[in-house]
Amino acid sequence: MHHSTTQSVTFSNIDKKPIQVHFSQPQSSSDGGALLLKAADEAMGLTKILAEKIRDTRQPSKVTHSTLQLVQQRVFGLACGYADNNDAQRLSQDPVQKLLVGHDPSSEEGLGSQPTLSRFENSIDRPDLLRMGIHLAQQIIRQQKKRLHGKVRKITIDIDGTEDPVHGQQEGSCFSGFYDSHCYQPLVAFLTFNEETEQYLVAALLRSGTAGSQGTGYLLKKLIPLLSEWFPKAKILVRLDGGFAHPGLLDQLDTWAALWDLHYVVGMAGNSRLRESSQNDMDRAMELCLRHHDTSTMYGETRYQAKSWAAPRRVIYKAEVVWASGKLPRENDRYVITNRQGSPESLYGLYRQRGDSENRIKELKEGLEMDRTSCQYWPANQFRLLLTTAAMALWQWIRSLAKGTEAASWQVSTLRERLIKIGASVKSSVRRLQFLLPVHYPWQELWCTLMQRLQPLSS
Repeated sequence: MHHSTTQSVTFSNIDKKPIQVHFSQPQSSSDGGALLLKAADEAMGLTKILAEKIRDTRQPSKVTHSTLQLVQQRVFGLACGYADNNDAQRLSQDPVQKLLVGHDPSSEEGLGSQPTLSRFENSIDRPDLLRMGIHLAQQIIRQQKKRLHGKVRKITIDIDGTEDPVHGQQEGSCFSGFYDSHCYQPLVAFLTFNEETEQYLVAALLRSGTAGSQGTGYLLKKLIPLLSEWFPKAKILVRLDGGFAHPGLLDQLDTWAALWDLHYVVGMAGNSRLRESSQNDMDRAMELCLRHHDTSTMYGETRYQAKSWAAPRRVIYKAEVVWASGKLPRENDRYVITNRQGSPESLYGLYRQRGDSENRIKELKEGLEMDRTSCQYWPANQFRLLLTTAAMALWQWIRSLAKGTEAASWQVSTLRERLIKIGASVKSSVRRLQFLLPVHYPWQELWCTLMQRLQPLSS
């Protein structure tokens, strides 16, 4: 294989004839399918909402790229797999990326450069971030109401934190003993409607690595009244893991439960009193495990009041003995605080479903590089989280419209690989733009189906 300075490659050992590859096709792009993202944003209005909440303090005479165009460049770039601002140098004249932000693909006008994007991200202040976060969440929920025609009986709120390692002196980061790293610990909130399996990202909050449950009450305080107002007939379930069992947050949940039709299931760490309450069931589980040489599980409940609690609460437990061949049986006890009616087994099963949010977080990291918070200052990194939230919302909207197709179960990385990364030539005339895509593109029927489903929503 031979490399040259003219961006061409020659292969002499693949075919009988030498094969020359030239990176010289004008007005072409590797993101030919990204029109889906543009249509999704037209339907949801996310980039417009974000841009409207940013105060542009630049001198009008020196503005080349509008706030909306810069927001769109970053959101669509993230959705297409370009998480790094340095990618802007290679994509400046990409005809599809230019079209996504409203530029004429055939013009010489380029996209924002890496310095322009970096200055933009670092110009956002905390009041801007507060407005953007609230209105972005409202817009996502508004579109879900539209999608479901308001027919929502149950809404589940899942909130979880995750590790976001840092590799410099980023403002607000610190060492976390739990993760054994210098990191941020972003807080992400998801909504599940009725019996659907999709957990829709609705908010993301950047926090220090030792934040614990910090910020959870703030997110719930914003989400619960809004959901109760827009879905007055829906029952709300708040589902949190053991790291959020803070006395003040539990008191807040009880207060909200008295105002709205709200229930909660919150994990908590075991202690000697709780283990004493579950000991009989644990002994029974051990007996069954030894008898059948298999894992055995019992469920039960107790009334429990910690010293920091104002009153006793219902705590359900799982008393499990795990069997593994060649190893001694291992006790595995788990506890969940709840104000909900139902059998301990069914409630624990409901609590376990919160584990799906960990898959969504993994998707955010692997598919959209949510943890690319490499700016020096906290506001810029929080802004990146909001941009990533918008990009994820676009993908989840497309996936929701893929119901009944194979794409309904695809992860973001697979959706992007199969629906966006299509070689395309773009031709521009006075009357129209033509996208010339490969005739042998294997998912063209699916792509057209999704675009047809998006079109009525964006009209």
